[in-house]
Amino acid sequence: MQKEAWRWNSTLVSGPGRVVRWGHFGAPVLIFPSAGGDCEEIERYQLIHAMRELIEHGRIKVYSVDGLAARAWLCGTYTPDQCARAQAAYDAFIHDEVVPIIRRDCQSDSIEILTAGVALGGCAAVTSLCAHPSVFRKAIAISGIFDLSKYVRGGLTPELRRVLPVHYVQDLAEGVQLDTLRRRLVLLATGEGEYESPEESERLAGVLLARGVPCHLELLGPEHAHSWNTWRKVLPRYLAAHA
Repeated sequence: MQKEAWRWNSTLVSGPGRVVRWGHFGAPVLIFPSAGGDCEEIERYQLIHAMRELIEHGRIKVYSVDGLAARAWLCGTYTPDQCARAQAAYDAFIHDEVVPIIRRDCQSDSIEILTAGVALGGCAAVTSLCAHPSVFRKAIAISGIFDLSKYVRGGLTPELRRVLPVHYVQDLAEGVQLDTLRRRLVLLATGEGEYESPEESERLAGVLLARGVPCHLELLGPEHAHSWNTWRKVLPRYLAAHA
């Protein structure tokens, strides 16, 4: 399996920008780490191995980045304004620095990208699609955690509403961005077993559907816990059907 890595001095986030890619051909898939992990987390936890057939057969090319924004949310000491700024900077980093790398690697300056993630990475995937529906075509979020205001001192604020999709989409004005988003697709799947929070996915699905954004929600049942075992089983199935 081909693997390549990029590293550069980012102008948008602190520290270096990093992207890793697995595969040689296929639909580009940007996968976010689970909870502030790094760009190779999905290889260490055998998710790349679980997708091996799709990658080696040229169905998908998988890219991953460091979960920089999630680290701010999980820090526990940031103010809402600090978290909102960190999330906005990360969104710009993905759009302005990561997307061009993926498109150059795919030899297309207009190819649309599928985003995916588990846990907090699911929130990052949906956030990217909602913020830039002209760039990203679908989002897959498994065991997603979407209302990150619970991690912040002071709770939900207007600044946080502007960066969290469960609130952001509710407030999105009619116009080109919302019209484009209504031509995209959000796929949500969540277990109902240990440490899962299916109500988060149910709430987001309700918000998206109320605004006319296509969304499919699958409840996986109590036998599926919030774990890499679930994610290695479910994400490859979704990618096989939707990449």
